[in-house]
Parts: sequence; C-alpha cells; structure tokens
Amino acid sequence: MADGRTRYSPDAGGAGDVPRAAGAWRTTWLLIVFMLINFADKTVMGLVANPVMADLHLTREQFGTASAAFFALFSPAALGGAFLTRTVRTPVLLFGMVLLWSAAQLPMLFAAAGFGVLIATRVLLGAAEGPATPVAVHHLHGWFEQRDRTLPTAALLVGATAGVAVAAPVLGAVTHAWGWRWAFGVVGLAGLLWAALWHRYGKEGPLAPPVGRRPAGAVSEDGGPVPYRKLLLSGTWLSAAAGAFAAYWTVSASLTWAADYFQEVGGLGLRQASLLIMLAALAKGAAMLVHGLLVQRAGRRAAAGLRAHIPLPPGVKNGLVLLFSGVATLAFAATDVLWLKAVLLLGPMAVSDIIMTVAQTSVSRISPAERRGVALGTLTCVFALAGILAPPLTGRLVDAGETVADGYLGAYGVMAGLVIAAGVVVALFLRPERDARRLGVPEATLPRAGETA
Repeated sequence: MADGRTRYSPDAGGAGDVPRAAGAWRTTWLLIVFMLINFADKTVMGLVANPVMADLHLTREQFGTASAAFFALFSPAALGGAFLTRTVRTPVLLFGMVLLWSAAQLPMLFAAAGFGVLIATRVLLGAAEGPATPVAVHHLHGWFEQRDRTLPTAALLVGATAGVAVAAPVLGAVTHAWGWRWAFGVVGLAGLLWAALWHRYGKEGPLAPPVGRRPAGAVSEDGGPVPYRKLLLSGTWLSAAAGAFAAYWTVSASLTWAADYFQEVGGLGLRQASLLIMLAALAKGAAMLVHGLLVQRAGRRAAAGLRAHIPLPPGVKNGLVLLFSGVATLAFAATDVLWLKAVLLLGPMAVSDIIMTVAQTSVSRISPAERRGVALGTLTCVFALAGILAPPLTGRLVDAGETVADGYLGAYGVMAGLVIAAGVVVALFLRPERDARRLGVPEATLPRAGETA
C-alpha cells in the first residue's frame, strides 16, 4: 500500500485557482466507495429485520437492542481512531478498518450463528467502523484547500447515502434469493475487494499533517498550540455536534426501522419498501451534492468580489433547512396518505443530511491541521451516540403503542423534535469563520510547485 506523501502543483489541470489533480479526485472516488460499503454494512440489519426476527424469534425491542449493539463501541472507537491519526498514517488506518469490517460480517453466514453471535459481530463492526467517517474526512481534507472542501466532502458523504440506495435493492434481492445470512456475506466480501484496491492506490495528500511529531500550527494567546478545550467548546463545534446528532438520529432510526415501518404501517412488500428506501437515499445524496455545488459556486462568487444572493450566515441558512425538515417529519408521521408520505420523505425530509457535510467542513475550518483528526473524531463520537439511542428507543416506542402505527407516530414525533431543536441551535451558534479567526486558524493552502507539503 502506498503511503508516501504526494506532491503536485495547484495549477495542475482545472481552471482558475481551484486545485485539480488526478490523485485528489481518485482518492475522493475511492473514499466514496469506502463510505458506500460502510453504510451498506449498517443498512443490512434494517433490510433483514423481519426475517431475522422471525428466524431468531426476537421482539422488536430485542432486535433494536441487537441493532444498537453496533454502537456500543462506536463512539469510543471513533475517538480512539481519531487520536491514532497523530501517530499512524491515514491510509494504513483506513485499510485496517475495512479488513475488520469484513471479519465482523462473514461469521453470520454460518447457520449456527444466532442472537449472541449477531450481537458480538455488530459490536465488532461498530468498533471497526467508528473511526471511518472522521478518518476518511481527515484524509480527504489533506488533498483540498479549505475553500474547495465542501463539494468533495459532500460527495464523500453521498457515498453513505449511496450505500443505502445500492444496498436496499441489491441486498433485498440477495435475501430473497439466498436468505438473510448472505446479505451479511455480500457486504463482507465487498469490503475485502475495496481493501485490495486501497492497498494499491491509497496515498496521502499534500496537505496531510506530519505524523509522529508536532508541526507548526495555530497557537493560542499564550504562544502554545490551540488547546482542544477551546476547539470543542466553541459555538461552531457544539452547534455542529447538535445538528449532526439530530441528523444521525434520523439516519440510524431509519436504517433499522424504515423497512418495517413501510411494511407494517404503509402496507408495502419488502421489495416495494426497499425501493422507497433506495429513492430516499438517492434524494438525500442529491440534496448534499446540490448543496456542495451551491457552496462552491458561492465561494467562487465571493472570491470574485460578488455579493451572495442571500446575505445570511451559513449557520442561519442551515438552521432554517433543519427547521423545514423537522416540520416535514411531523407531517410525515401525522398523515395516513401513502403518496404524501413519499413526497415528504423524498423532498423536505431528505435535506436534513446536509448538516452532516456542514458539520464536517465547519469543524475542519476551525481546527489546525494537526488537530483536525481529533476534532472530527470527537464530533463523530458525540453524534454517534444517536446511533446507540435511536434504534432501541424507537423499538420501545413502537412496542409500547396501542398499535404499531401509534407507536411509530410517537417515534417520528421524537425525531422531528430533535431536528427542530438542532435547527435552532445551528442557526444561533454555527459561525466557522468567526471562530476560526478567534482561534487563529488560517485557511489551508496547497504548496506551490516544487514545495514539500
């Protein structure tokens, strides 16, 4: 596996002052597939919920507990993996994580693997996948300047929604043809294939911070490096964590229960439910990509001295998006009209995931390069707590309802309340440029031709 530092000129290819290099976008595409497999791993539990509960004789609360086992070590592993970025190169970390993913999935192929094995493998899978997003984003941001990071970050996170979109029909068909155990086997084998490609092509970018020694970076008022305390207690970091927590609640609850919801409440078959889940994932991905393109366009207009069409801080804009999505979630839960549910799911509810891109790029903006991995890992550690809480709480609310439909009404009400509250916090406190100036963190820039990164 290549792990050396790659050098290139920011003028290589492309137009204007936006850096373009084959290595940067090749890395982006590889990491998109990485995230695709990552979320296919998560999605498999929700897609096989009904046959697993029937075969292993589980209640919804038990199944929710098994699903939440994925997150038992997810948050501490995210934090631990983030600290490893200070001493281990990110290509090595990404390679090792994928090998562990595959090792965690393949035991479910055996007929003797029951509820205990299911929980044990989900715990291992969560520990291996915990650092995935922060390490991938940290690695990706080593290839792009600050002003150019939103689009590739959005594309990277679209890999997550693509994982759901691809997994829903493919694993649904695999389950129908070969049984639910092979759904786990297929995603495990996909991980091994990606690891082989990464071993050949994975490289660090020119903006990757040195490993194993403290590089020059932003300093605090007393002349020392910016302390983590100041980063993690800034309004931008805290509001980014709040927004990401709410968005991840919707993601983790939907991954586990959306198929069951559309079958039990919507009256759809497994294939129809899988198709709707796929379309919802595609809508989320499209929303993030459009957002990334709009931010990139706005950045270019600002660089050219042109004023924005809507002179609002990014935090206000994204807070309003979350408020809009939260209200749509309430309407989704309240209506009994299936086509209206579909419109809300594929429209206003899909835009809540934009905050995941905003949170990652905002935290990266306020963090010196050598502290970026830990700041992103701590962000993941916090918002991933939603993955621990959402599946079992949703299952408990559904089981406690007089009917399944009543239970899901309460569960979606909780989800909507979280998204609305997060929208208010983001609108009030997400100010990455202001906090970056206060912390003394300059924009990252690529080295000129002949310079070492």
